[in-house]
Amino acid sequence: MIRPDGKLTHDLDPVDHGPKDACGVFGVWAPGEDVAKLTYYGLYAIQHRGQESAGIATSNGKRISVYKDMGLVSQVFDEATLSSMPGDHAIGHARYSTTGASHWANAQPTLGTTPHGTLCLAHNGNLTNSADLYDRLLAKNGGKPPAFGELAQGNTTDTALVTALLAEHDFASLEEAVLDLLPTLRGAFCLTFMDETTLYAARDPQGVRPLVLGRLERGWVVASETAALDIVGASFVREVEPGELIIIDEDGLRSQRFAPAQPAGCVFEFVYLARPDTTISGRSVYESRVEMGRQLAREHPVEADLVMPTPSPVCPPRSVTRSSPASPSAMAW
Repeated sequence: MIRPDGKLTHDLDPVDHGPKDACGVFGVWAPGEDVAKLTYYGLYAIQHRGQESAGIATSNGKRISVYKDMGLVSQVFDEATLSSMPGDHAIGHARYSTTGASHWANAQPTLGTTPHGTLCLAHNGNLTNSADLYDRLLAKNGGKPPAFGELAQGNTTDTALVTALLAEHDFASLEEAVLDLLPTLRGAFCLTFMDETTLYAARDPQGVRPLVLGRLERGWVVASETAALDIVGASFVREVEPGELIIIDEDGLRSQRFAPAQPAGCVFEFVYLARPDTTISGRSVYESRVEMGRQLAREHPVEADLVMPTPSPVCPPRSVTRSSPASPSAMAW
């Protein structure tokens, strides 16, 4: 659909918006590289996970710059904007609204001021104990709602709630505050966040949503999918483990365990959410979908000359051939 300003949205029908995806998060630590542009390309590769808004935060070690707006990654950012965001590390977010409506106040990354500096946070997931977390925040404020920060400015997301809780910590460091808060979060969450000097990434104990770690020649990358590593030239290292916090700074990369792993990944990542060229838990998403089709044909055979999925972002184009339970179904456009 065409927006009032002439830009395109991802909607094909103004009434039926169709299925939407999970958010996409990206983070990079690469001193000497153009981290804003790397983040742009990383978000572009996982644009299918969220098309409502996009944002990038960068840090040069002393100051954090944030730019976010409604629209697709290519609509929000241009060369001039990216060039104005220098830094050594960055995070990015492409949003599909789950908690909180789809408007500018809820775009990410969120921003908060901590006792030790500035915090920016991007979140893929959905927390199930937001009410309890908000009560905890009220208790820290003497029963009063926050007077400043994104919650006070109209942000209604669980991401802003987590940001506010971290911003008002009374620990000796942000890392200590994070290790105190993460075990209290319930639901699905993959977080990339940062302050002026450090990049962080965390994944919930169930590992509901994917989060991967990649290596650049002069740095590190974390992203929702391996497809985002490929586009920035990063090599896949491993998945961020369920219940793991990763910290990257000038001293290198280190890992902290904040909860025991209880893997329970979302099968819909394989069915629809992830790009077909992504790998999750060591399995090709595309090959997994082909095998699902084979199994479906075995369990519910039909007389047909061709089995073809409806064209969508999850289906790569292929030539049309006869399909059977013993061979992959064809893709066609």
